[in-house]
Amino acid sequence: MISHKSTSLICKNFINCQKFSIPLGSSFQHRTYASGEHADLVVIGSGPGGYVAAIKAAQLGMKTVCVEKDPTLGGTCLNVGCIPSKSLLNNSHYWHMAKHNDFAIRGIEFNNLTLNLDKLMSQKVAAVKALTGGIAHLFKQNKVRHIEGHGTITGVNEVVVKKNDGSTESVATKNILIATGSEVMPFSGIEIDEKTVVSSTGALSLSQVPKKMIVIGAGVIGVELGSVWSRLGAEVTLIEFLGNIGGFGIDLEVAKHIQRSLTKQGLKFQLETKVLSAVKEGGGNIKVEAEDMKKKQKLQLDCDVLLVCIGRRPYTQNLGLENVKISLDNKGRVPVNKKFQTSVPNIYAIGDVIEGPMLAHKAEDEGVICVEGMVGGSGHIDYNCVPSVVYTHPEVAWVGKSEEQLKEAGIKYKVGKFPMLANSRSKCNMDTDGFVKVLGDQETDRVLGCHIISSVAGELINEAVLAMEYGASCEDVARVCHAHPTVAEALREAHLAAYCGKPINF
Repeated sequence: MISHKSTSLICKNFINCQKFSIPLGSSFQHRTYASGEHADLVVIGSGPGGYVAAIKAAQLGMKTVCVEKDPTLGGTCLNVGCIPSKSLLNNSHYWHMAKHNDFAIRGIEFNNLTLNLDKLMSQKVAAVKALTGGIAHLFKQNKVRHIEGHGTITGVNEVVVKKNDGSTESVATKNILIATGSEVMPFSGIEIDEKTVVSSTGALSLSQVPKKMIVIGAGVIGVELGSVWSRLGAEVTLIEFLGNIGGFGIDLEVAKHIQRSLTKQGLKFQLETKVLSAVKEGGGNIKVEAEDMKKKQKLQLDCDVLLVCIGRRPYTQNLGLENVKISLDNKGRVPVNKKFQTSVPNIYAIGDVIEGPMLAHKAEDEGVICVEGMVGGSGHIDYNCVPSVVYTHPEVAWVGKSEEQLKEAGIKYKVGKFPMLANSRSKCNMDTDGFVKVLGDQETDRVLGCHIISSVAGELINEAVLAMEYGASCEDVARVCHAHPTVAEALREAHLAAYCGKPINF
């Protein structure tokens, strides 16, 4: 057996280079079962968790079928989530730089700047099409059978697919993997039409820039999409029930800093505020009533586009769980054990439909571990080492514990910080907003958490994830040679500050 912590399988591509342990030479020996199963695994859902699991299963020798209700593969992430939003965030950032003279101060001057929203949207569509088409190619390459339609579990060894043409197909299988993801959480009393009252899906495809946009919810999705439309010219106000932006788990010092940064960019925030109602009026105006819970005051706001962004919930509609006596928990999730087995041993579940952060990369890793377990593997996932990223500018990324979590747990810790203002590459790039904050165990020096605000925080955080996965100390990272000049040097300096109390360059 290969050790998870000491030795990795050496493979050729992303799907195969997961470091989760399986016996050397393991593969699934397909056979025809007495009850007539003709598939070894049926995966319901083709989002990041589902499609990765299906490909990995096929590579391990399983006869694999993936059922997807939507016309294109990739789930929410690739079609109406991670991918299109990052396209809009990237390109709207360039527009913002040009519009607000960030290019001019770098010596890049031009006149008659105009925004072609249709072309900006078409680039987003092209990126989505390329990536969803890429999954179809990978399915074909790895001999994963794709069935388009809604999959329902009708028995412990059967999935019935209702196809879009009205026909049905029954697939007999040894194992079933539920990877149906999540859907937008509705707001009671507010009807979404995806035109003027939109979810995150509609906010990715608006036909024109709103004059005023109100966003209900200042979590990750809210601040990202709010940033997009604010950069393009909308007056954006985010209403948040919590006392901080960025949602649960974010370090509060980091949350306050990024809120100040986004406020300087033009976004407005109403924290500790509860939305009471939203009513469409004549002329395309939407009247929003809210309550400032701290001041105990009613607020009247108006907008021409209302974005409802209060979170997501597991998608289990018409999945047929009742047919196999699988019960949901009090949050609508499918309970599983460490091997991702439900109460029915040959039916598994991963991703947004089970407990844990609703993140694409978390689902991907669970998919690989789950199917490896079917062939005797013993891989595991440490949820404390799953990173989070907010793709604003600057970006925010973190992994491990926040200061608040460590205080609540009574863990003695030390803090190492380093500002981007003192980082040479950030200076060269004129992009110095942010800092790196490292939390280390006061006694053992082990890295407990890392929190980054930087233009490249989403890339930097992965070094911290690797360090935590392998139990590194702050000294370990501080003593690793980093290329100069790079933004990554700020990460090294913060670890140095946590280890010995003082960085070199600040």
